Amino acid sequence: MATSITSAYTSGQVNISGLGNGTDFNALIDGLVKAETVHITTLENWKQDWNDKVEQFQALNTKMLSLKTTLEGIDTMDSFVVKAVSTTDSTALTATADSTAQVSTHSVIVGQLAQNDILTTASGVSFLTTSVMTSNSNITFSYAGTSITLSNVSAGTTLTGLVNYINNNALCSGKIKATTIYDGSVYHLQIYGLGQGDANQVIISNTGGLVFQPAAFDNTQNAQSSHIKVDGYPVGAATWLSRDSNTVSDIVPGVTLNLKKADPTNVLQIDISTDKEAIKENIKTFVAQVNEVRTMIKEMTKVDTTNADSPKASLLTGNYAVQMISTQLKDVCADKALGFNYYSVSGGTITGDYFSSLSQLGISTDSDQGSITSGLLVLDEDVLNSALATDPDAVAKLFAADYLGESQSPDFTYLSHIGGTTKAGSYEVSITTDGTGITSATINGHAAGIDGWRITGAYGYDEAGLVIQLDNQVLNNTTTGTVNLKLGKAGEMISKLKEITSSTTGPLHILEENYGDITDSIDKKIDYETTRIAKLKASMQEKYARLDALLGKLAQQQTQLTSAITQLTS
Repeated sequence: MATSITSAYTSGQVNISGLGNGTDFNALIDGLVKAETVHITTLENWKQDWNDKVEQFQALNTKMLSLKTTLEGIDTMDSFVVKAVSTTDSTALTATADSTAQVSTHSVIVGQLAQNDILTTASGVSFLTTSVMTSNSNITFSYAGTSITLSNVSAGTTLTGLVNYINNNALCSGKIKATTIYDGSVYHLQIYGLGQGDANQVIISNTGGLVFQPAAFDNTQNAQSSHIKVDGYPVGAATWLSRDSNTVSDIVPGVTLNLKKADPTNVLQIDISTDKEAIKENIKTFVAQVNEVRTMIKEMTKVDTTNADSPKASLLTGNYAVQMISTQLKDVCADKALGFNYYSVSGGTITGDYFSSLSQLGISTDSDQGSITSGLLVLDEDVLNSALATDPDAVAKLFAADYLGESQSPDFTYLSHIGGTTKAGSYEVSITTDGTGITSATINGHAAGIDGWRITGAYGYDEAGLVIQLDNQVLNNTTTGTVNLKLGKAGEMISKLKEITSSTTGPLHILEENYGDITDSIDKKIDYETTRIAKLKASMQEKYARLDALLGKLAQQQTQLTSAITQLTS
């Protein structure tokens, strides 16, 4: 600190400027420290920016997981396609259909309902607590031709005790059940078989000391199978299709018949149709849910141009990971579906799929920068309605085919693939035979494994685990063609979302970890600066303490000098 001494002999005073004038050194130190902490504030603001980015990554990740969950509810033909079934008499017959059911009409006659066998004692006892066993005995019966013996049922066992003993015995589980029936005066023992059908008869052969002997049981309901005719088959009044249930799902493909009432004279009709409105709602759900993710990305990366001279970027504007995610999700919607081929008619031969991309269904991305839906999917319902009217199943397949294998050649058949290993797509197949069988085979140009008349895609390639059977087993021949393993857009989007949201390899997770490293580094810098400033403050406090002591000493000398001068001039 600079000082000056001014002699004013006329006044008899000496002034040492700034010394001993009550300077607040603490305020001075605080000001200097505050100036030094500007860098810490900058670091903290920088750290907050990285944390804010991570929070937005997490919000986007959550939104994409929500989309994935929604699409998992409509990613198979059975969940995407709703087949409606009507019957001419729902009191006699109802039916349900899955996605494989063909749109058609069928006639059904229910000649007889299936029922289980029920045996009931002709006589009874007055109370449930009445003993029904006069001695320790075995009880033997048969169910569906299998003999079962309940050993050593105790004398004195009550009716309720016997019922519980039968129902809790492992030998009876799934076969028979016991109960009681009250006629208003006495309780009867009732035993019934659990299975319906002609073969599931219950026969009691030995009751030992039971008060109800085998002859005392009446067959109050006889086990029998259901009898039906479908589309007039089988022919003949006494000939029927027989099933051991009133729920029949193996006659009309994809259709389950629920038999309610028998009437051999009543010809019932079922009509199977595709619920196009339900398919449309699923498509709208797909579009709306995808747009929620696109909207979030839009908001996270937008540039505010309200002030044209100074546009303001959002926190994630230009972020490469978010841009990559946006591009990948858009590509799923824009590209041809995996394993699908473009439709073609040549020389009367049809190849490919009638619908292979979303644009054919009226779904596209709005490219108008001035539109409120810019960058979002838009749906032209007129185009979609036309597609649904043309081929609703083909529309549904484009969305919900779940690794559906199809051969484009009559010479070989798709058999199977390995879930999670075999990739969806189109595969070129070539199979060569000699005089003994297949000698070589390739899938997409890669050598395939050979097992008899079957070939399998080799591991290390997309076709790994794909199994194809050669049907044209002409020897000394080479057969070529294409096998498609189809994955609809819902499934493709789910697969892409799994990659993006992976907690180990997903781009957002990797960036989150990288940003975490950055914030850790910033924390270390903040800790370093905090320590440095604390040391600086302590050093300044020590220096200014010495200065304050010096100033006090100078102030005292000033007083003494002023006093001496005053005495000299007086």
